[in-house]
Amino acid sequence: MLVIQLFLVLFSFELEAHPFYISLTDMVYNDDRQRIEIAQKIFWNDMEVALSNASGQQVNFLRPENPEELEQIIEKYILHHNKVEVNGKPVNLSYLGHEIEEDAAWFYMESEEVAVPQQVTIFNSLLIADFPTQQNIINFYKNRKPKSLITRKDKTSGLLELD
Repeated sequence: MLVIQLFLVLFSFELEAHPFYISLTDMVYNDDRQRIEIAQKIFWNDMEVALSNASGQQVNFLRPENPEELEQIIEKYILHHNKVEVNGKPVNLSYLGHEIEEDAAWFYMESEEVAVPQQVTIFNSLLIADFPTQQNIINFYKNRKPKSLITRKDKTSGLLELD
């Protein structure tokens, strides 16, 4: 819980250039839909650098020349850097879109239908190749109870045991 509070304080500052590289991912298992709903908050200027490097072309996140092409670049990047296994089985994720909020952007995904998770393995390498000090905070909620992990350069995945 301390990690969440620290992250919220850090993300609440409006900084033009920030001295830290961090993202937040919230994953919620929706019992009714039997899906994992995912929201990721990432500084859009960092994402712009990562997308430009990944695509080999200059990306203007706020004013793209071709919004449809930008969405394709985002989808490819987001799905490449996020992987989930539930109870030892890989899960297909679908990119749903994004929205911009001040200095950051929210990116949304959801899983295919999955069994009730007892174990979740999460791979998240967002921005790590572009920013060596990048840390990605991941909170997984099942029955409103959070379990958390952090990925970084030397640890891009982790296993969560759920109740």
